[in-house]
Amino acid sequence: MNNLFQDLRYKVFQSGNPLYFYIGLNTIIFVVLALVGLPSFLAGNGGLVYDVYVREYAGFPALLSKLPYRFYTIFTYPFFHDGLLHLFFNMLVLYWMGQIFLDFLKPRQFHFVYLSGGVAGALVYLGAYNLFPVFAQVTASGAATIIGSSASVMAVVVAAATLLPDYSIRLLLFGDVKLKYLALAYVVLDLIGIASVNAGGSFAHLGGALLGFVYIKALQNGSDWSNLFKKNRHKLRVVKNERRSGRTGKAGSGKPSAVNQEQIDAILDKISQSGYDKLTREEKETLFKASKHQE
Repeated sequence: MNNLFQDLRYKVFQSGNPLYFYIGLNTIIFVVLALVGLPSFLAGNGGLVYDVYVREYAGFPALLSKLPYRFYTIFTYPFFHDGLLHLFFNMLVLYWMGQIFLDFLKPRQFHFVYLSGGVAGALVYLGAYNLFPVFAQVTASGAATIIGSSASVMAVVVAAATLLPDYSIRLLLFGDVKLKYLALAYVVLDLIGIASVNAGGSFAHLGGALLGFVYIKALQNGSDWSNLFKKNRHKLRVVKNERRSGRTGKAGSGKPSAVNQEQIDAILDKISQSGYDKLTREEKETLFKASKHQE
């Protein structure tokens, strides 16, 4: 058991893999809250922990007057889930799509898409519930809140599908499905879901999806918003100066760099146009090397 917990602790908190970190963190929070709420359930107050405490103090509210003293919930709400199935399906989709995302992009970019996807989902939800009259009554009551990582997960899903639209995965009962169709199906289901009891969740999902799409389009145009998370600005400037002067590799070494960003961009463009299966063996090896040099 000690080895098991040590292995899990390493994967979640020390491996540097953001996919394991977010899945582990969401799971830990859910398990802890479930155990804390067990005495309340046995006492006949089944929904006390979530309905009173979690949604009030960690859920993101639709009521604008609550935001001055619940502003932090824009960052806390994606880490709480209303039930085991809610957590399970979010983490399952995150694992599948996150693996694809990290095969082609950097952990830093995953962190940015996941976190900013949650923020974008909250803002779209807030705007919708204060703009459309159909939600006026529930918003004014102060009862409307959202929790769950679905907006963040949708950001990852749509980001991967925008980067690799013709990349195929095999789904039970459906066979091989291209990512662009999978993402489109999610978006259509959320548009339909706006007229359901989970309208707030659907708006949040659409906000996350929009963030994932816009981020990848900006990245393809040469603007990486995740640079906000870079730690070593000086090192970045040195690398850029070396590229401008025609040098690669370590300063003064004269050795070629293991990964050429122009090559990677060209390969990603080729994947977007004709799919991963059309890559040559050399191009696939270049992508593999790039994944080993992620920051």
